[in-house]
Amino acid sequence: MTEIENRRPLKSRGAAWAKRLAEILAKARVHPNLISATSVAFAVLGGAMLAFSGILPDWARPVALVLAAACVQGRLLCNLLDGMVAVEYGQGSPAGPLWNELPDRIADLLFFVGAGYGAYGLGWNVGPALGWLAGALAIFTAYVRELGRGLGFPADFSGPMAKPHRMAALTVICLLATIEPLWGGRGLMLTAGLVVVVVGTAWTATRRVRRLATELAARP
Repeated sequence: MTEIENRRPLKSRGAAWAKRLAEILAKARVHPNLISATSVAFAVLGGAMLAFSGILPDWARPVALVLAAACVQGRLLCNLLDGMVAVEYGQGSPAGPLWNELPDRIADLLFFVGAGYGAYGLGWNVGPALGWLAGALAIFTAYVRELGRGLGFPADFSGPMAKPHRMAALTVICLLATIEPLWGGRGLMLTAGLVVVVVGTAWTATRRVRRLATELAARP
């Protein structure tokens, strides 16, 4: 199996704007590994904005949450462009697979742990625990996918809460949380959103494990 065969299927990869951005980066000789590393920078900033949103005054919280949502999208944009520059423009490197996976795992943890500590503003103790659990489950789903690849099967990108779905959910959660000050709320949206992500990601991990077990049982 080649790396191309194991790429996540993304409709956005065929969009004209994505192709144009990838072309600009390739012509500028921006290395795909640098683009991958930039996704972690977005996660550091986004995770910090989420965490601090729990203690910021009402007027500043929406700003932090909108910035966090923008960082989530920035991370996804980096995830899209690094592969396009590496594959479509032949600028990959032997260390490319390492840079393709490790930044993603770090970013998942930073975003969800940050959301967990932001939810702590509600006064409950469950926020940080939910954030760490969401991050751990996100890493576990990726581990199951890579385990399957190591055993010789195609990469399993199935949901319902694969990476694009988790990041879409987190973006929506951030934007919904910006209106909490209207009724004096603090952290409720982040807490509820993390519960949805945890349940969905646990379901995703379970589906992937079952599918892998079925494929192993069917192997001659």
